[in-house]
Amino acid sequence: MGVTRETGSGGGPDQRAVLLAAGLADLAVSTLGTGLGIVRGLLRRSDTAEMAADAGRDLEARGRLVLDRYVSPPPAHLEVLARHVKARRAGDGG
Repeated sequence: MGVTRETGSGGGPDQRAVLLAAGLADLAVSTLGTGLGIVRGLLRRSDTAEMAADAGRDLEARGRLVLDRYVSPPPAHLEVLARHVKARRAGDGG
């Protein structure tokens, strides 16, 4: 016969830590089992090599997008200053 408790009732921090660890372990095992099932299904497919090549191309495209987003050179300093001057002149009316 198992002992059940409602969430939040009694128990100290040690018991809570054990319950959290057990819950995380159960989640990890469940996720791993699901992941292994997916991998087995993929390995049985006849187009696995093509899928892997597509995945590789997708990852390269994602990497290119990330690099373009974060590594693009900032605008030239003089260009920024010229835009500010132009905006000021337009705001002053001449």
